[in-house]
Amino acid sequence: MKLQFIIPGLFLVGVMAQSCVSSKKYNDLQTDYTKLQNDTRDLNTRFLSSERNVAVLNDRANSLETQIASERANVKSLQDALNKCLNSSNQGNVNISKLVDEINSSNKYIQQLVNAKNKSDSLNMVLTNNLTRSLSASEMKDVDVQVLKGVVYISLSDNMLYKSGSYEMSDRAGETLSKIAKIIKDYSNYDVLVEGNTDNVPIAQKNLRNNWDLSALRASSVVQALQNTYGVDPKRLTAGGRGEYNPIADNSTEAGRSKNRRTQIIITPKLDQFMDLIGKAPEK
Repeated sequence: MKLQFIIPGLFLVGVMAQSCVSSKKYNDLQTDYTKLQNDTRDLNTRFLSSERNVAVLNDRANSLETQIASERANVKSLQDALNKCLNSSNQGNVNISKLVDEINSSNKYIQQLVNAKNKSDSLNMVLTNNLTRSLSASEMKDVDVQVLKGVVYISLSDNMLYKSGSYEMSDRAGETLSKIAKIIKDYSNYDVLVEGNTDNVPIAQKNLRNNWDLSALRASSVVQALQNTYGVDPKRLTAGGRGEYNPIADNSTEAGRSKNRRTQIIITPKLDQFMDLIGKAPEK
């Protein structure tokens, strides 16, 4: 997965460069922009590393499923043999006892495999429950949490966060963002990418050139709210915009366009941190 980031600072530098500003101020902005580019490349590198690590877990889960199926077939074969022994008067108690021991041993091994598989599957449930434990039922209608390849995606609808057609935060955004900020602060070692997405309807505002601008500025609004209002360390945060080019639904319908107008908060734990979430949640 390749993330394309549009840093809001690019827009500001372009505007400032065209106006009458001092060369020092322009150079400072250019330095800040270069730093943001380097930070974004670093985040991409760490993200790809996390994907490779979690791929190992996926292979492990697939191997467990194959072993479980094989052992279950073996148990069925043993059970059939036992039934034949029980129905035959020529078989002794020794053979029956041996078959029973083999069946019990296979059943025990199957249970171990099932437990390992369930432990792997529980990652998604643990992460989802932890990330949504502070949200009310009504808030959950506009919040979608998914875990894909070890990366946590919290997707928020645009009508929850912004005023219509704008990147300004709405009055109802604060309560939800405060709870999500608490989750982000609970897991203080994780990197956080805030990613804006739009539908494919062209934006019609004088201060916005296109959906790239809208998506990037919306992500920037969320990042600044997390930093300035809720105290999230800005060193952990990255703001990016993907415009209309990362749809999750059909833009030909209103329902599809509504799903595409979203902001994703992407949390990328390292592999050891991800596995640690199996057994415990942060203290409340």
